[in-house]
Amino acid sequence: MACTRCPLYETRHHVVFGVGPEHSEVMFIGEGPGEQEDLKGEPFVGRAGQFLDEMLYIIGLSRKNCYIANIVKCRPPGNRDPLNVERDACSDWLRSQIRLISPKLIVCLGRIAAMEFIDPEFRISRQHGSWVEIDGIWRTALYHPSALLRDPTKRPETFRDLISLKQMVLEHCPNTILEG
Repeated sequence: MACTRCPLYETRHHVVFGVGPEHSEVMFIGEGPGEQEDLKGEPFVGRAGQFLDEMLYIIGLSRKNCYIANIVKCRPPGNRDPLNVERDACSDWLRSQIRLISPKLIVCLGRIAAMEFIDPEFRISRQHGSWVEIDGIWRTALYHPSALLRDPTKRPETFRDLISLKQMVLEHCPNTILEG
């Protein structure tokens, strides 16, 4: 992928498209790649990614049975929030990913993704863990793993959200085999 739709291409090392099985029933969407992701070309491989892997392990998910992507495919400088023009430039790529993968559940990782895929007025501190069905896909948001690394007091709430996610997988994703 040699996209030049926005200025982020000028500073990227790699386009970070996504990872996971082609027809995953569960899809996680973050906001954008960080430094380690940009260097490796894979989403969520830095500290936040390692923590995400631990979170998924708790409920039997892993990169083997879910798909992980980001709103933008190139790292915003200094890990800042992606600008509207950057999100717009990548929206076709992500919407195509969603169409091809055809998930039954979308889990937004953090406020930015939740505002994009659930509600533009989404408030992560009040609405995390709540589920809504939009266009036949159940959606929820969790605190971003990097936010949980910065503020461990949010982890008990997130654990409850993960248990809710596991229940939704059991109810709506018959082809997803939970590990462990």
